[in-house]
Amino acid sequence: MKLVFFGTPEMAVPPLRALVDAGHEVVHVITRVDKKRGRGGSLSPSPVKAAALELGLTVSHDPDDLLGVSADLAVVVAYGRIIKPHLLDAMPMINLHYSLLPRWRGAAPVERAILAGDAETGVDIMRLEEGLDTGGIYAEERMVITDAMTADDLRRELNEIGCRLLVETLSSPVAEWIDDPRPQEGEAIYAHKLEKAEFEIDWSMSPDEVHRRIRVGGAWTTFRGRRLKIHTADLVEGRLIPISVQPEGKGPMDFEAWRNGARPTTDELFGDL
Repeated sequence: MKLVFFGTPEMAVPPLRALVDAGHEVVHVITRVDKKRGRGGSLSPSPVKAAALELGLTVSHDPDDLLGVSADLAVVVAYGRIIKPHLLDAMPMINLHYSLLPRWRGAAPVERAILAGDAETGVDIMRLEEGLDTGGIYAEERMVITDAMTADDLRRELNEIGCRLLVETLSSPVAEWIDDPRPQEGEAIYAHKLEKAEFEIDWSMSPDEVHRRIRVGGAWTTFRGRRLKIHTADLVEGRLIPISVQPEGKGPMDFEAWRNGARPTTDELFGDL
């Protein structure tokens, strides 16, 4: 099958490689423009662009380049931009989405599923249309979210499922299934991108809610007026026990090592409460 691939972050790289490994001809890849990195302002390609060039594929940054390409289907994975109607009309498009739609439409389905305490999530292959993640479903697979699973753990497992599901779906000619998706059913909930303020731990939350925030990644609090990141923690009989932390201006360290160095008194609390 001749395919065009839209994608940007590291999470979109395994699906691209899976399609190539399955024997599909990826005739073109479209991704975001290179970003400036560091003080020198050197340009850095997206993970998808770097992988595509390694695979010998042609890459560009303008979604309208689709109009000059002959292909059977466009596959979209975490592209990061809205695809305009004239492009949707030009070629059938499918999207690999990491939630059980219509729950968690939008930018951050993995993080929102963890923060909400969802017991399960999954992968949907859906038809791309003008609405945000509103298209019909071609294939779906569910998985359990364990209480210890971090966002990185969940992304890794979802990606394994997604790659397999994508290859299975494309094993049949497009004409046999492209016009027959099932409609989404249930309440639509949007997975808005996390705001910076959401990474600060609110210690008025329950230990379970704080643990979920830590599992998402990037959680931080303050101690003696300085920022302290909490990378990992365990939840034992309702008590939150930090495992790995990172003081401001330093690298990650074992919590016990940090505590031995900081020597907090009994009346000092995280969040400077």
